[in-house]
Order: sequence, then structure tokens, then C-alpha cells
Amino acid sequence: MSEDRVWHVYLLECDTRLYTGVTTEPYRRLREHQSGGARAARFTRGAGRVNLCYSVALGDHGLALRAERRLKSLTRTEKLALITSQPDRRALLERLSL
Repeated sequence: MSEDRVWHVYLLECDTRLYTGVTTEPYRRLREHQSGGARAARFTRGAGRVNLCYSVALGDHGLALRAERRLKSLTRTEKLALITSQPDRRALLERLSL
């Protein structure tokens, strides 16, 4: 993969659970998760429905990975609040202290 690609962090709703990931192509990655095939995350395989709830472009891979780690540490309530508010890049990074 080229280093000039823009990386995104995203949240999926898988039935009643939430999944966090990073990708350069959120809609392609969503289709992979929805397919339940070999490229889907183990977490999303077997889910009755997989919906993209939130995605934001962050820039480089390292920043996206740091944001993913911080998002994964949030409580479910905090993640749902984030999904509701749909913060832009600046607001998300500020909220995550990145």
C-alpha cells in the first residue's frame, strides 16, 4: 500500500455490538465485513447485520492506529455518544487527546 493513502478510523454496529477498525477505504472494508468471508474480521463474522455508524479520515496510518486504540478503550456509552455526535477529524482528535 502506498504511504500517501488517507487512513480512516471507523465504528461498525454488528447486531448489538460495536467494532472499531482502520482502513483506507471504509465502504470497501464495510462490504468485506458484511460478506462474512475470509477478509472479514472474526468479530464481524456471523453477525446478522453490519452497519457503518461512523468514519472519519485522519491521515497517516500511525495516527489512525493510535485513534483506534483510544476508541477501543472507550465505554460503550462513550462510543454511542461519539456515533450520535459524529465529530469531525479535529474534534475527534481533541476528544481522544491525540
